[in-house]
Amino acid sequence: MNAFVAWRMLTHEKGRNTLAVGGIFIAVLMIFLQLGFYDCVPKAGMLTYNGMRFDILLTSSSYVSQVQSYDFPRARLYQVLSLPEVESASPFYQGEASWLTDASGARRDIFVMAFRLADRSMAVPDIERQLEVLQRPDTLLMDTQTLPIYGPKTPGRMVELQQRAVRLGGQYVLGTGFLGNGAVVVSDVNFIRIFPTRSLAAVTLGLVKLKPGSNPDQVATRLRALLPADTKVFTRAEIGTAEISYWQTKAPTGIIFGFGVVISIIAGAIILYGTLATQVTRQLPQYATLKAMGYSDGALRGIVVALALITAGIAYLPALAGTLMIYDRLRIAARLPIDMTAARVVGVLAIMLAMAAGSALLAVGKATRADPADLF
Repeated sequence: MNAFVAWRMLTHEKGRNTLAVGGIFIAVLMIFLQLGFYDCVPKAGMLTYNGMRFDILLTSSSYVSQVQSYDFPRARLYQVLSLPEVESASPFYQGEASWLTDASGARRDIFVMAFRLADRSMAVPDIERQLEVLQRPDTLLMDTQTLPIYGPKTPGRMVELQQRAVRLGGQYVLGTGFLGNGAVVVSDVNFIRIFPTRSLAAVTLGLVKLKPGSNPDQVATRLRALLPADTKVFTRAEIGTAEISYWQTKAPTGIIFGFGVVISIIAGAIILYGTLATQVTRQLPQYATLKAMGYSDGALRGIVVALALITAGIAYLPALAGTLMIYDRLRIAARLPIDMTAARVVGVLAIMLAMAAGSALLAVGKATRADPADLF
């Protein structure tokens, strides 16, 4: 009965109530977007790690995140091989190089990754398919999400990388995440040609693969006891936790998006309360009439809550549809791995309904104080 009365009130003034739905639509859309931004931060930070083959990752003791990795001695990989559970330990190299764009003559930094081709360290189909291309001297593969400011991604194009002429051999699909505006992959031999002051004896990451049946946590514990203090040891789960923690709680991007989530929820609650309070104020004569007809204060509260839930429910579906369209554009334009999840769909719905019910209970005081005498 409460829902029926609330629905009649909602449809009585279609124009004004449409504006109310629009206000709630904006609040829900804002919450969806901020949650999407916050959720995609760790995904972007883990893109390249998800494209690597390892069970345990070795890093420098100074490691902060993948973009601040530093180097450690390659000799640590040989020490790792002393454990019977270890199947292989492969070096991985990273660095930022100066890319000269032939069109504008501007130099831009680009992220360079390298590995020993025989190790097949990258679990990326496009890279594995083009290993023969990477064997060629001064040849690289470019990530398809590299920004257009680096010029066309045409295979065979000659560019200047770290003041060395190199050839674009092809492309691969992985994603640059937070590595920068662009990323390329080369062989370890070509890496040293590009960075002549670097040495293959100093590696950025150590990709350790274990024999089937080995326990990564137990092996990681033994490696921490075995290796000197200049090396950190992470299982795949641990590096994921560390990267997510860094990007969400320490990196400016994660902090900004985290505050954005909090602010969007607060702003959404304010919009909901303002919208519902305005509706209740405008419809005080109707509530006074209901009291004159014998409706109790509890019944009036039920009507206001039902009105809030119906209004929020009507706004939710177009907000969800609008969010999906915006997510799609962001994946293309901003190169963010932003996706809608079932948990977010249900979670935002629950948040919105809870805020709507809470806002209704705050606004219901005006309805319960409505005096039938106000009609005259």
